[in-house]
Order: sequence, then structure tokens, then C-alpha cells
Amino acid sequence: MRWLLALAFATSVAHAQPVIRLIVPFAAGGVQDIVARSINAELGTALGRTVIVENRAGAGGTIGTGMVAKSAPDGNTLILAGASHTIAGSLYSKLSYHPLTDFTPIAHLGNVDYILLISSAVPARNVSEFVAYAKANPGKLNYASAGSGSATHLSMAYFVSLAGIDVVHVPYKATGEAVNEVLAGRAQAVIAANIGALPYIKDSRVRAIGATGLKRSKFAPDIPTVDESGVRGYLFDSWIGILGPAGIPHATVDAINAAVGKLLKDPVILERLDKQGVIPEAMTPAAFAQLLRGHYDDMAKVVKISGARID
Repeated sequence: MRWLLALAFATSVAHAQPVIRLIVPFAAGGVQDIVARSINAELGTALGRTVIVENRAGAGGTIGTGMVAKSAPDGNTLILAGASHTIAGSLYSKLSYHPLTDFTPIAHLGNVDYILLISSAVPARNVSEFVAYAKANPGKLNYASAGSGSATHLSMAYFVSLAGIDVVHVPYKATGEAVNEVLAGRAQAVIAANIGALPYIKDSRVRAIGATGLKRSKFAPDIPTVDESGVRGYLFDSWIGILGPAGIPHATVDAINAAVGKLLKDPVILERLDKQGVIPEAMTPAAFAQLLRGHYDDMAKVVKISGARID
């Protein structure tokens, strides 16, 4: 009888623990949202907690991110972040938080490649032909993005700058919306993460003409990189991971990091990430912090070259 009472008490204490909110700073349907919803239940199980996903979209991800920065450092409010997080520090002239000092790096999940899609209405079969067509029609083409300041925005702004072309930026609220605009022919180009691009690489409405990584994507090895296609020096990929507000206790960080590490060995989770174009890689919090610092510096250079700036 005593052990039953003890079990009941332990269960009630576990249930009494507050829910962990995993914030996605973009609308539903993008890579961060899908990854968050692919792991939240299992992460909750590993932690003995309930983990729910909340979308806090707006202003290129800075609204939801700012909310997390100002949250209590108790490990109950986290963010599933990506490249746009480290980009924001250089892209925005005014930001209510610092992407590095106002956050605690907790767990790296993996890396994400991007693919350049163009409308099939554009008479180009590869990157060099697209660049030539854009140069012959300055200001007449547009590209869609998941919002000003998003990775889909900066990746394309960087491409436009290096290629020396004039293509108009049209921001939307999510990657799915941006891709749909290209599918519908209302926009001529978009650079989308694998999860947003791969389902359409054989769709007759678009052409996948370039991968943005240093080497060809393992998910689409027939698509040449932008660099090898003639826009030399172009490179853009993304990390994806979990952060929290600055000051989270080390024990809490270590517990969440260990739970994520276990997930990244789970064949079910690995299969889900694979389907979403994520290349998994577990890291210690210290290694993840080093990656963030390096990406922050690299993206500052990309922002400067692209000329992108948001006041």
C-alpha cells in the first residue's frame, strides 16, 4: 500500500510540473515548425514533462525570439531556432535582444541545406541561364521569402548580390507561402530549406536549379551547387537547435541536452529528420555555443555583402 501511495505522489508531482513551451518564431509549415512538432512529444517523454509547440510569428522571427529572451531562465520557455536567429544581429539596425548574449545554447539538432527553385515560366534551365535572364530583365523578376530577415530572404539577397542581378524581394509569412507563390507563377524564384523544396523538385511548375551548400545535398545529389554553377563563393546553410533565455542553470541545460542526444539516436526520430532534409548532429552546449559564435560572424559578412538591412 505504501508503494502505491508513493507512486501516486510521484506521479502527481510530475504532473504538477509546468509545461515546457517550445517556441517557433515563424508560422506553421516551415522547417523549424515541422522539426519542433516532430520531436516535442518524445522530448517531453525523455524529460518526464509535457512539451508543447507554440508559433509566435512576425517580423522575421524577431517577435517570438524577443519573447523568449525576456522569459524566466527556468527552462520552461525554449525556442527552436535556426539561421535567422544569428542573422538577425547583423540584419536589424534595432533589435530588442542580442542573439548570443541574451540566450543559452542548449542542444544542436542538425544542419539544413537549401535549394533554389525558379518558376518554370522563366526560360532558364540552370543557375547561369537564370542569372543571364535576370540581367537581361533588370527589376522585372521577383523572389519570395518567408519574411524580411528570414533565412530564405538573406540567402536570396546574398545570391542576388553575388550574381550582380536586380530581382525584387516580396516577403510573406512562411516558407510554404513563398514556395506557393513560385508554384503559382506569381514569383519567379525562392530559396527554401529542403523540407520546403524537396517535395517539388519534380513538379513541372518549378525547376530546382541550385543547392546552396558547400557540396551537393545528399537529398538531391543531381542538383549542382550554386557555387559550381558559376556564382563563385556562394555558400548558405543553416543550423537548427534549441536555445533558452540567458541564465538557465547548468543542470537544466545538461538535462535537456542529454534528452536531445538520446533522441538523435532514436531510429524513429532520425527517420523523421531525414524526411525533413535535416542532417542530425548532437553537440555539447559548449560546442553549440562555439558554432553559434562562428555563424554569427559569418552571417555578418554575408549581410554586409548582400546589402540587406532592416530598420
